[in-house]
Amino acid sequence: MLKRIQSILAALLLLAITTQSPAQPSFDGFGSDAPPVTISVESSATTLVPGSTFVIAVTLNHSQGYHTWPNNPIIPEALGDFTAIPTKIIPTLPAGFEAGPVQWPKPYTVEVRFMGPPIQLISYAGKAVAYIPIRIAQNTTLSDHTLTITTSYQACDDFVCFPPTSDKQTITLTITQESATITPTPNALFDNFDPSIFSNPQAWTESSNITTQPLNNQRQFLGLFILPPIDSPAGIAVIALAAAFGGFILNLTPCVLPVIPLKIMTITNHAGESKSKAIKLGIMMALGVIAFWVGIGIPVAFVADFVDPSIIFGLWWVTGLIGLLIGVMGLGIMGLFTIKLPQSTYMINPKADSPSGSFMFGIMTAILGLPCFGFVAGALLAGAAAMEPWQVMIIFFSLGFGMAFPYLVLTMNPKWMNKIPKTGPASELVKQVMGLLMLAAATYFLGVTMISIASGQGWATPWWFKTIHWWIIAFFALTTGGLLLIRTLKITKKLAPRAIFSFLGLLIATSGIAIAANQTTHQYHYFWQPYSESAFDEAIDSGKVVVLDFTAEWCLNCKALEAKVLNRDPVKSMLLGPNVIPMSADLTAMSAPGWQKLRDLGQTGIPLLVVYEPNNPTPIWLSNAYTSDQVVAAITQALGQ
Repeated sequence: MLKRIQSILAALLLLAITTQSPAQPSFDGFGSDAPPVTISVESSATTLVPGSTFVIAVTLNHSQGYHTWPNNPIIPEALGDFTAIPTKIIPTLPAGFEAGPVQWPKPYTVEVRFMGPPIQLISYAGKAVAYIPIRIAQNTTLSDHTLTITTSYQACDDFVCFPPTSDKQTITLTITQESATITPTPNALFDNFDPSIFSNPQAWTESSNITTQPLNNQRQFLGLFILPPIDSPAGIAVIALAAAFGGFILNLTPCVLPVIPLKIMTITNHAGESKSKAIKLGIMMALGVIAFWVGIGIPVAFVADFVDPSIIFGLWWVTGLIGLLIGVMGLGIMGLFTIKLPQSTYMINPKADSPSGSFMFGIMTAILGLPCFGFVAGALLAGAAAMEPWQVMIIFFSLGFGMAFPYLVLTMNPKWMNKIPKTGPASELVKQVMGLLMLAAATYFLGVTMISIASGQGWATPWWFKTIHWWIIAFFALTTGGLLLIRTLKITKKLAPRAIFSFLGLLIATSGIAIAANQTTHQYHYFWQPYSESAFDEAIDSGKVVVLDFTAEWCLNCKALEAKVLNRDPVKSMLLGPNVIPMSADLTAMSAPGWQKLRDLGQTGIPLLVVYEPNNPTPIWLSNAYTSDQVVAAITQALGQ
């Protein structure tokens, strides 16, 4: 099975192994071209009788320089909220076969560094063998039976943890007459298996085939709450609730929060005094939100080579279509025109006064949350890598339900709905403000589209080309803030609303101008050299430290890190030093040459910052999220200071 994307959080583990314990294998980082891990599966017997037992050995053969996380990873406190992907073994058995608890191999204790003092980690390395005890029922059919063993794991080397991977293998066993005499061939591979499991009835009480034995009392040592198995009803319930909570939180992001009052107001306006109509429209809007996230979940569940959803903004036609849809919707909300389309396409009308219109209203609400979804997509997809498609679909359904839940509650409770203004100057002001903010959002997407097209075509553009859309956004922000301030002073004489909304108006106006000015200054004083394979090779051979930044116009996280870390001292001063070459791989267009370099580094998502020593094409440090101190320490190390 092809590799799937690793969590953004998982890339924060930058392993720099400096010492080795006597029992552990040696590590040499990127030095080997062999696969990090290969899986082999072997049965202790191939011909058995009903009522007998046997063992399946699953061997993780680690190449030199690589290791995997144990089934129950121990995360040191120094790594904070780092998320490790545990090794899992899932047997799929035919009728009459039952698996007991997996007996996991003994891990190694390794000493690693994360830009600081040494840290002790527990890992599988070398040849690690896990055992699955299986017993056969007395009434099992006499025939050939196929067993499937799925092993999922995350390989790491001394620089970074790679995307989680799954391996699926099958074993065919023959169940023959009970009177047959079967003598298993001795096999040293099974010498470390503990056969006492077959005489321990308590260990077989779990109905699930996926049970584990804690190693070295890790669970008690950590003192952590351990989630139930993901395939169990309790595990699915916990994950579904967590996903629903995440969907609810999306309503509080800057992508969605500003339009919530508009959505609620629109439903109540069209419902009038009819409670049943309000409920109907609210349900249809909620179904639209859920449908969108289910649609997003389908490729995640069924396409093995899928990447971070935020990467779709590298497709110019995607950003262009989103920009046009939001722009048209914003103009329609402001009442500048009414869209009259054939009945079959009426659902795209911004007015949610019909079930189909409310359904589309819900889809557009979810679309507005998609850019902010990129912040959590990595962690979600990393977990999905080891799940079955139906489990992934439950998560995405729950994500949509959580996002739609506030609208369901408000439409189901007429008392709360009646507290929302339905008509008057205040509601008109909300419509105008929300419409202007949506035009600002549309400008962002359309600006990214133009930059993506220019980059993909290789056009030479002046420095100010990437700043035009930011000043248009600033214009909309200034107009929005001024309108909110002036109209609030006219609508109400109450001190509290005047103070709150006047402050909000000033904040919107000044923020828009400040962001545009910052982007202009950044582009005018742009000091990063553009990446190409030849330019990179020349920079490495120059005897200078190379700092390679993977970025894109559509990557909001990249912009935030550049503004907060890379374009400020002390990092900026080091990047402009005589012995450092700052290089930028712009991935705005899908045809950009930096994509292949990103894949060569074992990465699939951005932002990403990589530091190279002079005359050494192997990175000494890379990270998807970083602080000024970490970047300074990495460059200092590369300089040999």
